[in-house]
Amino acid sequence: MKLTKTTLSIATALLFSSNLMADDIADLKTEIAELKEQTQALIDEGANTQTGFNYTIADNEKSYSGLGGAASKVYYSKSPLSIGGYGEMYYSNTNNEDGTNQSETQVKRFITYLGYKFSDNIILNTELEYEGGGVTTGGSGDEVKVEFIYIDFLMHKNLNLRAGNFLIPMGLTNQQHEPTLFTTVQRPKTSYYIIPSTWNESGAMAYGNIIDGVEYKVAAINALQLDDAAGDKWLRSGRGGSFKVVDPKLATLARVDYTGTNGLLLGASVYNSSDVLIWDTHVDYKQNGARLYGTYAQTSRSNETPNSTNVTESFGGYLNASFDVLSLTSSDNKLPLFVQYESYNPQSKRADGTSRDATTDISLGANYFPHPQVVVKADYVMSTTNSITDNIASVSLGFIF
Repeated sequence: MKLTKTTLSIATALLFSSNLMADDIADLKTEIAELKEQTQALIDEGANTQTGFNYTIADNEKSYSGLGGAASKVYYSKSPLSIGGYGEMYYSNTNNEDGTNQSETQVKRFITYLGYKFSDNIILNTELEYEGGGVTTGGSGDEVKVEFIYIDFLMHKNLNLRAGNFLIPMGLTNQQHEPTLFTTVQRPKTSYYIIPSTWNESGAMAYGNIIDGVEYKVAAINALQLDDAAGDKWLRSGRGGSFKVVDPKLATLARVDYTGTNGLLLGASVYNSSDVLIWDTHVDYKQNGARLYGTYAQTSRSNETPNSTNVTESFGGYLNASFDVLSLTSSDNKLPLFVQYESYNPQSKRADGTSRDATTDISLGANYFPHPQVVVKADYVMSTTNSITDNIASVSLGFIF
């Protein structure tokens, strides 16, 4: 009996000790993991302190307040200074129906984003643009300019303030114009003539969530200063941008987006000044390698001289459908094939009752992403105006960082 009791006591002691050792080992593993995380954080902070640079990766899936991934970097950066940007270059060949042919190459644009966090709640964000390869004296439209420069005052998820010169939150492309975010080589013409991207104005904006899944933006900005002599570019030529605006007029803007369904953005926006009203609806839906996105916009203008050739109405809209065929494989790369239909008319009605013919563009193409931040594009556009069709074949290289 004594032997049995002794044996039981020893067994109990060994079992208890083994449990203690197992608990100690588990605690030790947890402590080691925490120390590794702390060490890596110190290494990252030390690197940022020594170099002054932030190595946060631009992520197409990380968008702050509707901005593209590279433009949003400062909001996700762990260090005060953030540097990002994007670029795109292309080759195109146009076969006109009259038998003429034209080809061209261009470094279309190179952009640098510089951001700085004064604190977690006061953030500077800027975009510097080199358009068309730089500045020339030949009147080609090439330019170097400030595309936006503003300070955000982050207060609450329901109310934040932005002041300075910022991108106008209309449609899809004006805020998300980085080349990895749209499939065509060139941006849609609706986002050129009707919502004149890239469109930035000086002013102030409040934004945030109405409720979870419903976002709003309300802004007071410089109004477009229209140029009736600019033809199809009568809206585009009126952008004040970051340059000096003499005798600025007031315009207001409002936007609402629904994001409560996974993969879906659905919204509308409206711009209103003393003589111009622009409104749009937009959608972007992504699911299992498939994507459907598009915008429809319309402009109306009042107070025009009767019987003049000044434009009083314009419209444009496009719908793009794509599918990533590599999503069916184990590849980490992407290869979306796409088709886009677009119809637009920058002068659909003039004060004298005349109009310009609408243009219809049908685009077919493919994008290849060897890396999430790099895209090679190819497309073929059949552009028809008044029964005359021009065929445009293009390839491009784009990147964000």
